Amino acid sequence: MQYGTLQKQLLKWFDRHRRVMPWRALKGRTPDPYHVWLSEIMLQQTTVVTVGPYFMKFVKKWPTVEKLAKAKLDDVLAAWAGLGYYARARNLHKCAQAVMKDFGGKFPDNEDGLIKLPGIGPYTAAAVASIAFNHPAVAVDGNVERVVSRFFAIEEPLPQSKRALRARAAELAEDNPCPSDFTQGFMELGATVCTPKKPKCAACPWQKSCAAHRLGIAEELPRKTAAAQKPVRYGRVFWIEKSPKKFLIEKRAGKGLYEGLYQLPTTDWTDKAVAPGKNYDARLRFRRLDADVRHSFTHFDLVLEIWTARAGASFRPGKGKFISADELENYALPSLMHKVVKLCLGGYASTLSAAKSA
Repeated sequence: MQYGTLQKQLLKWFDRHRRVMPWRALKGRTPDPYHVWLSEIMLQQTTVVTVGPYFMKFVKKWPTVEKLAKAKLDDVLAAWAGLGYYARARNLHKCAQAVMKDFGGKFPDNEDGLIKLPGIGPYTAAAVASIAFNHPAVAVDGNVERVVSRFFAIEEPLPQSKRALRARAAELAEDNPCPSDFTQGFMELGATVCTPKKPKCAACPWQKSCAAHRLGIAEELPRKTAAAQKPVRYGRVFWIEKSPKKFLIEKRAGKGLYEGLYQLPTTDWTDKAVAPGKNYDARLRFRRLDADVRHSFTHFDLVLEIWTARAGASFRPGKGKFISADELENYALPSLMHKVVKLCLGGYASTLSAAKSA
């Protein structure tokens, strides 16, 4: 089946309805590969509304990939704080350095070259290749999956249907005259018209050809396999305060979640409640706050007990440093730790302008 007419319909629709975004080239302008790549990394698992201010902050601080490559990782992590999934930030920094070292500061213009860079998988490689370089490539995100599942009325649930959805998306995109606009238009259609709930079918350029619309099941698709209940982990977090209104943070060592970020001291997180008596420092007298902190990660939920203590003027921690609330923006603290800080600071929590939800 040939899809030339559908492609023209989508391109015409996108030409009229494309949203203005900080990273998107204006109509008739050539996209900046650095902006495209940066936005695609930020938009993974994160909404457009959330990403906007972060993107603007990054390009103001590091306007080119060369500037980002020369930045300190701690500064990149601090600027990223609140976006979550911090491996993205570490790989962002590594990728910028690789672009400078291996490609002379210019991003490869094809999927094969892009996918070799740190933090770039098949989707991001396809998105950057097509949007930034007008290279024929099929970038299938959640928005595109939804459009395709409805257009062809694919009943197989996600994630089992991912391969079929990608194949059908490739059919729709094949030999289209403008890969950059087509890729963006495909995503835009899902984000603004073919929405998860109450799709605006009357505004869709593909309405007459959409199988799900014809069958009256558009809002039911894509179907999804029921998610398994997430396990719960437990731990303790320690609020150690030193006058005047300073509290202890330390840099997380080792690999894994929150690698290289700053945090309040914590125990390990286990599948069982922490045994009594395991506090941060025997020199301090701790008491437990009535409120626990609960936080949801992708693969588990976390419950942290909060234990507080006041350190005397002569107290010296084995590691870490005491900081005040107005210094927080200089350190990369994840959203989980901002929740704890806000609870413990109490009356002057409003000073935490950096506190955001993940």
